[in-house]
Amino acid sequence: MTLPYENTSYIVLFTMSGMKDLMPKHVFLLLSLSVYLLIIFLNLTLIITIILEKSLHEPMYLFVCNLCLNELYGTTGFYPKFMYDLFSPSHVISYIGCLTQSFVIYSSFMCEYTTLVVMAYDRYVAICRPLEYHIIIGTQTAAKAILYSWAFPFIAGLPTVIFTSQMPLCGSHIDKLYCDNWSIVKLSCVPSTANNVYGFVVICIFTAHAIFVMFSYQRLVVACTKSNDSKKKFMQTCVPHLLSLSNLTVALLFDTMFSRYGSKEFPEHLRNFVQVEVLVIPPLLNPLMYGLKLSGVRNRLFCRCKKPNRKICF
Repeated sequence: MTLPYENTSYIVLFTMSGMKDLMPKHVFLLLSLSVYLLIIFLNLTLIITIILEKSLHEPMYLFVCNLCLNELYGTTGFYPKFMYDLFSPSHVISYIGCLTQSFVIYSSFMCEYTTLVVMAYDRYVAICRPLEYHIIIGTQTAAKAILYSWAFPFIAGLPTVIFTSQMPLCGSHIDKLYCDNWSIVKLSCVPSTANNVYGFVVICIFTAHAIFVMFSYQRLVVACTKSNDSKKKFMQTCVPHLLSLSNLTVALLFDTMFSRYGSKEFPEHLRNFVQVEVLVIPPLLNPLMYGLKLSGVRNRLFCRCKKPNRKICF
C-alpha cells in the first residue's frame, strides 16, 4: 500500500513475497513453533544453569550466557512475526515494523559475532597465558567485554536504519521471509551511496574482527603443540567456539551473497533455507555444544545425586 508523495510514493506497508510458496503452511507453522520453543528451552536452560550455579560465575561461562541471551533476542525478531504471517493471507508488515525487524535481526547477528570474538580472546589468554588469566580477564574486564559485544552492534546498526529511513522508495515487495536492510535499499528510487559506503565500512570492521580471531587461533594452535594440558583445553572449550564462529560466518556470507547477488533461477526453497539457516542452526547448536562440551555446565546439567554426597555424572 502506498500514498502519493510528490513524484515518488511513501510506503506504509511492505509485502513479504517470500512467503507465497510456503506450502503446506500448517506444516511450516508446526515446525516453526517446535523449533522456536526448543530454542527458548535450550538457551534458557543454559542461562538459568549458569546463573544459579556459583561455580560457573567465571568469564568463560558468562560469555556463553551472553551468547544464549543474544540467541533469544535475535530469534524473537523473526519467529513470532513469521508464524503470524503463516496465519495471515496478506503477508504484510508496516514500514516501521520492517525497519525494526531488520535492526533486531542484524544487530543480533553482529552481537553474536562480537561475542564470539570476545570469547576467542578469552580462550587465547586462558591457554597461552594461564598464569595471568585472572589478572587480564577479571570481573570488570568481562563486564566491559559483554557491554562492548552489545553496544557496538547497536551503535553500528543505528546509522544504517537512519540512512535507509531517509530514502524515497519506489516499491513495496520484499522477496524474503523477513525484512533486511538491503531488501529495503533495493526499492529505493535514488542511488544508495551513503548506505553502500557505510556498509563497506562495517564490513571492513568485521573483517578486522575476523583477522583478530585468526591471529588468536594461530597462537592457540602453536600453544597446543607444546602442552597436552593446553591441547585438552583447546578441544574442550575452543572446538565449540570454532564451530559456532565458522557456521555463523558461512551463513552470513551466503545470506549476503543471496541478498545482493542472488538469482531468481535458484529454487525458492533453497533461497528460503539460506535466509533462515542462521536463525535456526546457531540458536539450536550453540546451547547444545556448550552444554555438552564444557565440563562445568555438563556436570551441573547431567549430574544427579544417587546418595548424599555422592553423584553419578553422565
